[in-house]
Amino acid sequence: MGQTLPKPALRPFLPADTSILAAIFVAAIQELTGDDYGEAQQQAWAAVAEDEAQFGKRLAGQLTLIATLQNSPVGFASLKGPDHIDLLYVHPSAAGQGVASMLCDALEKLAGARGAKNLTVDASDNAEPFFKKRGYVAMQRNTVTVNGEWLANTTMQKTLAENAAPGAPS
Repeated sequence: MGQTLPKPALRPFLPADTSILAAIFVAAIQELTGDDYGEAQQQAWAAVAEDEAQFGKRLAGQLTLIATLQNSPVGFASLKGPDHIDLLYVHPSAAGQGVASMLCDALEKLAGARGAKNLTVDASDNAEPFFKKRGYVAMQRNTVTVNGEWLANTTMQKTLAENAAPGAPS
């Protein structure tokens, strides 16, 4: 008999999660983005989490969800304002196990329930295929400066289901 993998669970962000989420952020960048970004770009990007107090403040200021496997955080995602996915990171050891999809499903449902008609994300080059599979459409290419390094990403948008909000007229 095959062993069933534990299912990821979701819970809200707590300030005590900041250190582990910073570690997930850094590991994901270092191990999952090498095909799309150079080492200097990865280091500058990962350095965003070095100031844990600031990183924690960013997470606390948004609707941040944490995915756990057997009660251990393995990924997180945040919704900035009513309709923008700001962060979506999964630890490399949990990549490809449906964690990012579960987080994204939850943010899409929450955004729709809050009345958002569309959801946008500034997807890194390595995340763009993930969002494209989920129905997000590329709107524009961007170049952003992060800690002195230029990084490219793509603003993508998805139209949410009309009746996502409970009780919404159909």
